[in-house]
Amino acid sequence: MSALTACPKCGHVREAEARVPSWQCPACGIAYHKYQAYLKRAKKAFTWPNAGDKAPPVQADGSIWLLGVSNIVALAVAILSGWRLIDLMLVYWVQSVIIGVSYFFRILNLDKFSTENFRINNRAVDPTAATKRFTAFFFALHYGFFHIGYLVFVIAEVKEGPVLDMGLLICSAIFAINHYYSYRYNRELDAQGTPNIGTLMFTPYIRIVPMHLTIVFGVTQILSALGLLFFGALKTFADIVMHYVEHSRLKRAADAS
Repeated sequence: MSALTACPKCGHVREAEARVPSWQCPACGIAYHKYQAYLKRAKKAFTWPNAGDKAPPVQADGSIWLLGVSNIVALAVAILSGWRLIDLMLVYWVQSVIIGVSYFFRILNLDKFSTENFRINNRAVDPTAATKRFTAFFFALHYGFFHIGYLVFVIAEVKEGPVLDMGLLICSAIFAINHYYSYRYNRELDAQGTPNIGTLMFTPYIRIVPMHLTIVFGVTQILSALGLLFFGALKTFADIVMHYVEHSRLKRAADAS
């Protein structure tokens, strides 16, 4: 690296009389070539898909593994912190709301989309901007209605209310980061194909199943780690199913293009 070149990390301009080796930044101490190699790897790992790119196989998609790790971390925090099942359900409620918000904006950001087998008021609709807006806001209202009901249940289940601590904030932040990446990635893939707006709208409801079944079967009354494990396993399974459905949809769209 020549003299008077700015450091790729801190921006320091190397002076000719610098006493450190030519490969090292005098200010922050990084090795120029190592940091440039790191930037190259990072850029490759987090590059959004280009036109014509296909969704990677499920097993090769880092987001599904990150999602699995996020679920394990949440479950571990719940067990180590002595959370009740109702507290873990609150964390997953937050995650489900984050997913709903991401799908709301994905629907609004659709450019080309299909309305095949999708009906509004039992009538076939055309893929217009009005259809897109109606679907997005109807989804927000309907999906949000379910989650208001679940939140009321979570708050009312125990007199002292759910635990609101740093563990909940950390788990929620991990899920938010994971789903932000998934949103950005899937939004780019949506723009390359013609996704079915009906499939896109109904996919997030898979996430509701674990919470709904847990409430219906009264699993919240199990105060031991068994209840946590049951709900955690059911929730992780729903995550994997939803991810598989999403990838199958993207693969069919890519094959048809």
